[in-house]
Amino acid sequence: MRRAEVDEAFRSFVATRHTRLLRAAYLLCGDHYLAEDLVQTTLVKLYAAWPRASRADSIDAYARRVLVNSHRDELRRPWRRERPAEHLPDDAKHGLGVEVKVGVDGEHDDLMEALRRLPVGQRRVVVLRHYWGLSVEETAADLGVTTGTVKSQTSRALAALARVLSAHQPASGGMP
Repeated sequence: MRRAEVDEAFRSFVATRHTRLLRAAYLLCGDHYLAEDLVQTTLVKLYAAWPRASRADSIDAYARRVLVNSHRDELRRPWRRERPAEHLPDDAKHGLGVEVKVGVDGEHDDLMEALRRLPVGQRRVVVLRHYWGLSVEETAADLGVTTGTVKSQTSRALAALARVLSAHQPASGGMP
């Protein structure tokens, strides 16, 4: 395959998958800036491996694996251990003009807060299983873990999400 054909195939992949990768990255890390960085890192690695990736059974699975592994690598970097400031300037709260919709209106904040509270492993499983819609086996393969780990992490994560999100629900009942 000529370089121009390779580049065009990669451009086409990015054009159709960038938004989905960005949303998944945001769900994994909970920060617009970091999500942009994560997707950029993923695409650089994917481009370098494109001849091999394009021959894989599923380019999407290959890209997901690169995204998850890149996220794991980022968490290992010393500067990622910094603690976020309690108050950010107003212009820093909304990312780089990238709006990622996960829930509806106020549900988005509650859902993102609940996801942030999950341990990283549980968050990855939830994103792969419930955002990407992968099976237990596909999730295990993407994460390099057993299916039992995926099942237990999913169970714990969904229970934790239910607890956090139910605390945000208004109490139902009669009039005061």
